[in-house]
Amino acid sequence: METIPAALLARAGLAALPNVPNILFMTGRKFGSTGQAWLTWAMNVLVPALAAERFRDSRIVAFSSGNVYPLTPVQHGGPTEDHPPGPVGEYAISALGRERMFEHFSHQYGTAAVILRLNYAIDLRYGVLRDVADKVYHSAPVDLAMGAANVIWQRDANSVALRAFAHTQSPPLILNLTGPETVSIRAVAQRFAQLFGLEPILTGTESPTALLNNASRCHALFGYPSVSLDQMIQWIAHWVSLGGRSLNKPTHFEQRDGKF
Repeated sequence: METIPAALLARAGLAALPNVPNILFMTGRKFGSTGQAWLTWAMNVLVPALAAERFRDSRIVAFSSGNVYPLTPVQHGGPTEDHPPGPVGEYAISALGRERMFEHFSHQYGTAAVILRLNYAIDLRYGVLRDVADKVYHSAPVDLAMGAANVIWQRDANSVALRAFAHTQSPPLILNLTGPETVSIRAVAQRFAQLFGLEPILTGTESPTALLNNASRCHALFGYPSVSLDQMIQWIAHWVSLGGRSLNKPTHFEQRDGKF
């Protein structure tokens, strides 16, 4: 793997990059958006526009976010790709803007693309499950207001992203990318507590809505993720109990007002 530094907000920086047949677009900004929304918009809307124009002849798989959807009733199982966007907050709105830029240039130049609406990727060092595990392990309260989420093991998300190049099209194919379960935060906290031999501290009450994502279309194309929810929980519990490294970057999945 070769890393090539580039100033992505400058056309000259993008122009200096080599022409390649496939682009996996992963740039973006989320945390710190409150108070610096201008930079979030530049990274999430301007950079995609510049990149889509520069690499118009490449196939593009672009990461987006499930945050482009509104909060929806938990009992409905999450919005499919046919659900109208309803982003909450400047980050989420700019994430939808990123999608629109790729759509625009795909229509203009015929660029073949896939847009992946991801939430939430998980590994041992980061993610919703690690957030909950840390709180349970350190006897910190787990807020239940955002009472449900979707998760997928990072390797499974990576696998879908790479295989998605075979499905690029113009206009872009939009796919939700996550695991098959609507995950109860209460149940996850209780499972971690069981594995740690502790009692969880649960606060608040589950709201009837949550930020969710129905990835059944993705599963029909690529199959179910290889790593189950309980396997993720067991791995993370073992890692935390060993003092395994954390990226110290909470997901803030609990935020219901879209402020990050």
